[in-house]
Amino acid sequence: MTIGSGWYPSQLRLELGARNRRWARGQAHVESYGTSPVIVYEPEHPADGKGTAQEIVRHGNFLDASYAAIAARPGWMRRFNKIHAQGRALPKAESGRRWRELDSSMSSDALLMNVSCAPGVWESQAVKRALGVDGVDAMEFGWKARVPLTNGRVDRTEVDMRWGGLLVEAKLTEGDFQTRSAAIVESYRDFDAVFDRDCLPRVELRTARRRAAVEFAEEFTQEWEDPAANEEIAREFQQGIVERAREAQTAEAGFASYQLIRNVLAAYAEGCSFCVLHDERRPDLREAWFRVMAAVKDAEMRVRCKVLTWQELAALLPEELQEFLDRKYGIVRAGRIASPIEGVLDRD
Repeated sequence: MTIGSGWYPSQLRLELGARNRRWARGQAHVESYGTSPVIVYEPEHPADGKGTAQEIVRHGNFLDASYAAIAARPGWMRRFNKIHAQGRALPKAESGRRWRELDSSMSSDALLMNVSCAPGVWESQAVKRALGVDGVDAMEFGWKARVPLTNGRVDRTEVDMRWGGLLVEAKLTEGDFQTRSAAIVESYRDFDAVFDRDCLPRVELRTARRRAAVEFAEEFTQEWEDPAANEEIAREFQQGIVERAREAQTAEAGFASYQLIRNVLAAYAEGCSFCVLHDERRPDLREAWFRVMAAVKDAEMRVRCKVLTWQELAALLPEELQEFLDRKYGIVRAGRIASPIEGVLDRD
């Protein structure tokens, strides 16, 4: 039996939801609505409630040491300016503050900063060797690349992190690497210089159209109907409606894994390496990245493409950070077993 790619992110979201439900006890947070709630944290200020960013004592989504390091650097703290895309659908924060993307327990950017900003990590030679980082350059989060287009302009692509000559795309529970129309992807100046376009994964993008109120009216009724005796028949009927509606939509050619294609082109333009950091519980993301790497025809760029899991990186991190990653994310180095969810205790 084949496992669909959607199974991996859904299972990881369930685990992270359970772990964070325990981790969040005693901390400022809310749970999103729905059957599989997401935990969203807010920063905790001093008792008078008037503290500045540097005076905030902790943030439940971060290791205390990592958050203190972030708060001490305005360039890193600016990453908190990014508003949560679904913030309006969340319960209001007690403080009235708007939710940020880094507040979410599912945020891959928050995980990246938890790891990268922890004291002892950015100075670690072992971490630098694993990622292929040279020198003592500072980390930049949400770095704006300038990817050349065929019309002479540039695409201001946002890369999760730049560390010297390394660009990093971090992933956790995201479903995929997004799709885009072929017209957009092929508009990059270096597209054919870097990729064999015939080897890149293709998709057919459906263009949604507005459905008229009277369309397929015979398939619906306002009268009461008894439930179907055979649920399978009802399910097949409903699926038929969905399929016919989809077939009625126009389609255009597109490319899968658009984020990867764009970031490889950003690395090529900047003379950088590019690494995808993902969870080993997401083999679907790894396979998607391998398919894109296989299409890189520029030999020099191909060797600058890398992949690393959070679990592989965990082996090089300080023990306090490893314990945090274990309890909050279930991320442990090779040879260790993640702590059971029911054994995740409250922080002191």
